[in-house]
Amino acid sequence: MEREELAGWLRLALAPGIGNSAARKLLGAFGLPEAIFRQGRAALEQVVTPAQAEALRSEPAELPGLVEATWQWLTAADARQPRHALTLADARYPAALLQIADPPLILYVTGPLAQPWPAGLAMVGSRNPTPQGIGNARQFAAAFARSGWTVVSGLALGIDAAAHEGALEGAAAGTLATIAVVGTGLDRVYPKQNLALAHRVAQQGLVVSEYPIGTPPLAANFPRRNRIIAALSQGTVVVEAALQSGSLITARQAVEQGKEVFAIPGSIHSPQSRGCHALLKQGAKLVETAQDVLEELPALGVPRVAEERAAPAVHGEPDPLLQALGFDPVSLDALVARTGTPAPALQAKLLELELRGEVARLPGGLFQRIALA
Repeated sequence: MEREELAGWLRLALAPGIGNSAARKLLGAFGLPEAIFRQGRAALEQVVTPAQAEALRSEPAELPGLVEATWQWLTAADARQPRHALTLADARYPAALLQIADPPLILYVTGPLAQPWPAGLAMVGSRNPTPQGIGNARQFAAAFARSGWTVVSGLALGIDAAAHEGALEGAAAGTLATIAVVGTGLDRVYPKQNLALAHRVAQQGLVVSEYPIGTPPLAANFPRRNRIIAALSQGTVVVEAALQSGSLITARQAVEQGKEVFAIPGSIHSPQSRGCHALLKQGAKLVETAQDVLEELPALGVPRVAEERAAPAVHGEPDPLLQALGFDPVSLDALVARTGTPAPALQAKLLELELRGEVARLPGGLFQRIALA
């Protein structure tokens, strides 16, 4: 990504009052960020509110500093721990995140990217677990990793850390063992006790954040990042959790995304088991061994696609670009040849179709039309 392109995406992310939902509408209407910022007030107000349109017309004061800090972070990467800023328009952006209601505009990643993103299984739980909980998390995660699953968690103390460690122990060399989704900018590690673990994860896995470089560990960020943990996973295992636990937020978001939730039971006298027991009462699957989970996973298959996609138009002429795409993977150059449309205009239109769920980006810079049911 060029610095100017990065600046456009950061400006869109920083614009006051423009959340992920409004930003997606703007991208769908106008294409890439630089095109959004060329629009007049009247055009913008066709898509967002007058206040949002006004916010888009002035550059945030903090933008130059954030662009510089982000660029320095990206260019300081080394071969062992590469760094990436993946925008919604990037072919490497995880497809699973495009299926949730508010995917991050920019996903910051440290570690070796794989295409497509690996099959994930979330493991979450208490920051103050019992010794048995720690043992269960490590053993389950190691078993999942040995079976080829990438363990996804939040790099917190307790169950999260044990899950990452177990996955690193169980994964075969050269495989993506684990993904840590954090609530800070990737230029810092929280909690500090997990600094060494974070470096290990970045070497045989990924550390991921939606928060800009320099973001401190704000309390509100951690529950919000849980939707990403759930989205990158095909199921969520809750090891230990109190009744008022962030792990239950992850479980709820997994259910909302149509994913399976598993819970490990514990003593009726342990506060750290009450959250799991509450989940079991609500329909989570009781598991006693890692094999119990693995036996359920083939039935889950690939991450389920959101059911509430926009239906294709029944009347009127079909979209010419969709007709040009056909249903086989095709490159941008081939689309330019088929349509006679310049590449920048095609990229903007393809992003719009991708955001509508009608086109998917594939590895190798290819695009493919999605047949909607």
